[in-house]
Amino acid sequence: PLTIIRGELEGLITRAQLHDETRASLGSLQEEVERLVIIVQRLFALSRLDAGEAQTERVRFDLSGLATTTVDQMALLAEEKGISLNCRTNESVQIEGDRTRIKQVIVNILDNAIKYTPDGGKIDVAVLLQNGTAIVEVRDTGPGIPDAALPHIFERFYRADEVHSRDIDGAGLGLAIVQSIVTAHGGTVAINNEPRNGCRVTVNLPKAA
Repeated sequence: PLTIIRGELEGLITRAQLHDETRASLGSLQEEVERLVIIVQRLFALSRLDAGEAQTERVRFDLSGLATTTVDQMALLAEEKGISLNCRTNESVQIEGDRTRIKQVIVNILDNAIKYTPDGGKIDVAVLLQNGTAIVEVRDTGPGIPDAALPHIFERFYRADEVHSRDIDGAGLGLAIVQSIVTAHGGTVAINNEPRNGCRVTVNLPKAA
């Protein structure tokens, strides 16, 4: 199992008698194992979603509050790159569903935005209610997504390395998970490039009855 391999590598790297080159090689191998662990975890997540476990509970909660809390928790990652991360909510937006899963949606989208927004950039998160639909919008000032990649961005395992896919970690599974969770909640998710630069991710979810 990967966890055993990871543990063995951690033990080897700490050995004082290792040459610097050997330690560096083991460090690179450890990074690759960590990446494989992420892929396996996301594959398990997708498997559970496919099995109908996207909503392990159904409760009423405030989407605005959840988004604000999640942005606060991820602020440190943005600060490390000098990125301005802001959240705008004007009212309580009540929805029904699995709070943990919806938080995972926001985390995955923000994680991508932070990775691809250049140092000193800006990410704006907005939560609003429009025509009976709860909306979460995430806008960034990154390079945007090449037109050739846009139709495939939610496909599982899609790797558009030649066109700089935004979902580099997890072999193209992060956005597939986002779409699966949103769909299971009766919503939709879309990604579009902004007119000047960056992109906009829009999640639409049904308002609570």
